[in-house]
Parts: sequence; C-alpha cells; structure tokens
Amino acid sequence: MNRRPAVIAYDIQSHRARRRVLRILREWRLDGQKSVHECHLTDPEAEELFLQLVEAVDLSRDRLLLAWLAPRRQAIARGCGRVDALTRELLSIR
Repeated sequence: MNRRPAVIAYDIQSHRARRRVLRILREWRLDGQKSVHECHLTDPEAEELFLQLVEAVDLSRDRLLLAWLAPRRQAIARGCGRVDALTRELLSIR
C-alpha cells in the first residue's frame, strides 16, 4: 500500500492526556513540534493511529485532527524557510 503524508494536530487540555498522545505519536511520526506532527501512513495505519489517539483524549473537551497532505501541491508558507538536508520534502519555517 502507498504511504501518504499526513499531519496530526491536537488541542488537549489535560497534561496527562497530552503526554499519552505524544507517546503514541512518537511511534508513528517523522517529525513534530508541540501539537503538530507529520507522519507517512497507509490508510489502515491512519485508521489504527486515529483509533489509538481517540482513546487517549476526552472528545467533549479536546480537539484532534488528521489531515492528508496533497504531495503534488506546492506548499504555501510565511516566514523564513529552509529545506532539511536529510529529507528534502520537509520545510522548516523560522
């Protein structure tokens, strides 16, 4: 199956739940910063990851997003950016 780039973002109020979600994402992600993480996933992997994350959060208070990225579309960014030397697809904004 083809892996596709995805972004997972969250807004979680509980420190304990936030740590649980971060622990789960560290097993799946390529890179991340605070509450936004990039992964390359197949459809079944994305479904499994999302189920794991949903179990760790309180859906009445917290927010969770998994968004597929269109790899052929040009990235639009604001700020000074640089391409990472190891993976030319990742763009760091500073």
